[in-house]
Amino acid sequence: MREAPPRSAYTLRERRVIDRLPTPVKVQRWLEALPYNHEEDGETLRTFRGVVREREAHCLEGALSAATVLEAHGYPPVLLDLESVDLLDHVLFLFREDGRYGTVARSRDPGLHGRKPVFRSLRDLVYSYVDPYVDLTGRIRGYGTMDLRTLRVDWRLSPRNVWSVEESLIDMPHARFRTSDERYRRWHERYGAYKRRFPDRKPVFYPDRHRWL
Repeated sequence: MREAPPRSAYTLRERRVIDRLPTPVKVQRWLEALPYNHEEDGETLRTFRGVVREREAHCLEGALSAATVLEAHGYPPVLLDLESVDLLDHVLFLFREDGRYGTVARSRDPGLHGRKPVFRSLRDLVYSYVDPYVDLTGRIRGYGTMDLRTLRVDWRLSPRNVWSVEESLIDMPHARFRTSDERYRRWHERYGAYKRRFPDRKPVFYPDRHRWL
C-alpha cells in the first residue's frame, strides 16, 4: 500500500486546513461551507490540493479531500461508493469510531451528506441513504468500498484531474442491494410532488435526520 506523503509535501495553506480539521464532523462542516462544484467549465476530478486551490468540490472531490485530511489524523483513507440505477453514483469517505460506521460527504442534496458513526454494519449505513437517494431517476442498487492506498495515482496532491480514481470505483466489485419496490414508489411520488411545488429547493423531510453528521 502507498503510504501518506510527509508533511513537508503539503503547502502551508494545505497544512493549515488539515490542522484545523481533526475530526469527521469538522471536515463535514468544511465541505458544506465550500461551494458545490457544478463543473460549469468542464468536468473535473480534483484532489485535495485542487479543492484547496479552487475552493469548491463535488461529491468525489469532497470524498478525496476528506480522506486526505483525516488520514493525517489517523483515519484509514477508505471510500464508500453507492451505485445507482441511473449510473449517477455517490461517493463518500467511510470511517469507524468505537466499532461503528459513519461517513463524511459532499452533495447537492443535504440528505446525502455524512452520517454519524452509529451504524453497526455497513449495510445498515447504506440503508440510511436509501430514501434520500430517491429523486426523479436515482435508486441505490449496490455498494462497495475501496482503500485509496491500493491505487497508484496520487489522489492526495496531484495538480491534475485523477480520472483513474473514478474508473477504479466503477470497476471494483459492488455488493447487490435490494429494497422494496413499494418503498421506492412511495418516495419517488413524494419527491416528484415536492419538486413540482418547490422546484428550486432540496427536500429534508426524511426520517432519522438525527443520524446525519
